[in-house]
Amino acid sequence: MTASLIAFALLLGLAFLRVPIAFAMALTGAAGFALLRGPEAAGAMVGNAVFETGLSYSLSVVPLFIFMGNVLAASGIAHGLFSGADRLFGRFRGGLAMATVLSCGGFSAVCGSSLATAATMSKVAMPSMRRFGYHDSLSTGAIAAGGTLGILIPPSVILIIYGILTESDIGKLFVAGLLPGVLGIALYLLAVLVAVRMNPKLAPPVSETVPMSRRDTMGVLGTLGLFVFIMAGIYGGFFTPIEAAGMGAGASLLIAFGMGQMSLAALGRAFADTASATAMIFAIIIGAEIFGNFVSFAGLPDAIADLVYDLDINPWLVMLVIVAIYLALGTVFESLSMILLTVPVFYPVVEYLQFASPILRDPEHVVIWFAIIVVVATEISLITPPVGMNVFVLRSVVQDVKLGTIFRGVFWFWVADILRIALIVGVPSLSLWLVG
Repeated sequence: MTASLIAFALLLGLAFLRVPIAFAMALTGAAGFALLRGPEAAGAMVGNAVFETGLSYSLSVVPLFIFMGNVLAASGIAHGLFSGADRLFGRFRGGLAMATVLSCGGFSAVCGSSLATAATMSKVAMPSMRRFGYHDSLSTGAIAAGGTLGILIPPSVILIIYGILTESDIGKLFVAGLLPGVLGIALYLLAVLVAVRMNPKLAPPVSETVPMSRRDTMGVLGTLGLFVFIMAGIYGGFFTPIEAAGMGAGASLLIAFGMGQMSLAALGRAFADTASATAMIFAIIIGAEIFGNFVSFAGLPDAIADLVYDLDINPWLVMLVIVAIYLALGTVFESLSMILLTVPVFYPVVEYLQFASPILRDPEHVVIWFAIIVVVATEISLITPPVGMNVFVLRSVVQDVKLGTIFRGVFWFWVADILRIALIVGVPSLSLWLVG
C-alpha cells in the first residue's frame, strides 16, 4: 500500500510538471512494477497492456461514437437544436442561455463527447447571445456547463469505458444515465434563472427568438430520430451496444448527407479528428492500464477494502469520502484519466459496502449507482478550476474571453451540479428506477 501511495504522489508531481497524463501513468506504473517484480516482468506487462488495449473489440465503440459526434458537428444539427430550444425559452429572461443548455443536452445525447459539444455549441450559440446583449460570463458559462452533459446522457463513451472496466451491462448503464441527465438539464435551467435574477445585467429582459428554418427542423428531427434509433435498437434486442456504435455512425452519415451539409472536405476532417481523439484516448487507456496493474499488484484496492471492512465504517460515509476525493482530483486531472485511475481502486471498495436501502441490496445496482456518481463527479471536474477541460476548450474557440470570465460564468452551474450529486447519492432510485 505504501508503494502505491508513493506512486500516486509521483504521478501528481509529473502532472504538475505538465507531463502528458498518459505518459505519466505509464512511466510511474512501469517503474513501480519493475521495482516490485523486475524489469523483465515489467516489460512483459507493458507489452501485454498495449497489445490487449489496441486489439480490444469492446473499445471499438470509442472511435465509432466519436466519429458519429464529429459527423453531426459538421452536419448543421447543432444550429437546429439551438433554434428549436430557443422557441421554447425565448420568452423568458435568459432564454437564449436556457436554449443553449437544452440544445447542449440534445446534441450531447447523440454526440457522447463533452468537449465536442462545448466546441460545437460555442460556434452556434455564442454569436446569437452576443448579438442580443448577453454578458460573456453567462454565455460561456451556459456553453461550458451544458457541454458536460455529454458524458452522462447516452450514448456515453465514459459509461462504456466504465462498463468495460467493471464488466457491467453497458445497456443498463445507459438507461441509468437518463434520469440524472434530465435532472442535470433541469437544474442548469434553474441555474440560469437564478443567475439572471441575482444579476439582471447578465441578460436582456426578453430577447428575440432565433429564426428556425426548414433545415433546423430537420436537424431537430434527425437528432431525436438518431437517439431513439440507438436506444430502441439496444433495448429492443436488435443490436448490442457495440454494434449500436457502428449503426449510429452509419445513420449519422445518412443524416448529414441528407441535410446537404456534409462535403467531402468536412468528411475528411471528421475522419482526421476522430483518429486524433481516438489516439489520445487509447494512449490514456494504455497508461492507466499499466498504472492500474502496478497498483493492483501492490495491493492498494484490497488494502483499502480491508480497512473499510475492519473499521466497520458507515457505507454512506465511505461514499461521501469517495465523492470528495473525486471532486478534489477533478481540479487536477481531466475526466477520462481520472476515471481510469480511480475506478480500479474504488470499485472493489464499493463492492464491499452493505447498504440498508432495499434498492441497493442487489450488488449490480450498487455498481450501476456508483457509475452514475462517478460520471456526475467527473462532469463537475470539467468546469472546476484550475483544469476545467470544457472551460479551456471553450477558451480556445472564443479567444477574446478571459478564463476568469468563463469560470465566473459557470459558478451557478457548478452549484447546481453539487446539488445534483447530493441528490443522486442520497436518492439512489434516481439512477436505478429505470434500470429496475
